[in-house]
Amino acid sequence: MLTSVRVSVHGLHKIPSSSCIVVANHASYLDGILLKAYLPARFSYVIKEEMQRVPIASFLLKRVGSKFVERFNPSGSARDMRHLLKVAKKGESLAFFPEGTFTLEPGLQKFRAGAFAAAISAGAPTIPLVISGTRQILPANTLLPRYGHLRIDILDPIEQSDLSYSNARDLANLARSKILHVLEEPDLLNKT
Repeated sequence: MLTSVRVSVHGLHKIPSSSCIVVANHASYLDGILLKAYLPARFSYVIKEEMQRVPIASFLLKRVGSKFVERFNPSGSARDMRHLLKVAKKGESLAFFPEGTFTLEPGLQKFRAGAFAAAISAGAPTIPLVISGTRQILPANTLLPRYGHLRIDILDPIEQSDLSYSNARDLANLARSKILHVLEEPDLLNKT
């Protein structure tokens, strides 16, 4: 079934060979698979803790070195964030879906600040990445993919020297605006 899905990747050369933080929009379970397939092998993926309760997915995610984060328990969230800050400072490259989850409704949700705090703490560039087509090929309410075309657009890095942000929330908003500019879906924060 997946052989009827075409993938094009643009901007892979924009990912530095040094440590960085990739942040991408999230629309389908295919998103993580795409990033694992097309980003350099050195990346670890930050996944919501609930995925550890999905037997096959949990096994596969652990095998590829995913980092699981608690989203609802404040003490667990703080513990996991400290761990992510530590691995980012050690130079590990991480990939995040800062929306935290995906929905049936097309559009870009608010970004959580954790990925951006990790980037600032590590002194690493933030690489915005746009995934297009996964919502149509494998929507949230289906099990089997449909035919279609997937596109990955890797945008210009946001360097630590960029003066257009001063904290993690500003950096999150900057990365979100860059993704929104390329993503052909609505801004769910500014719905009218």
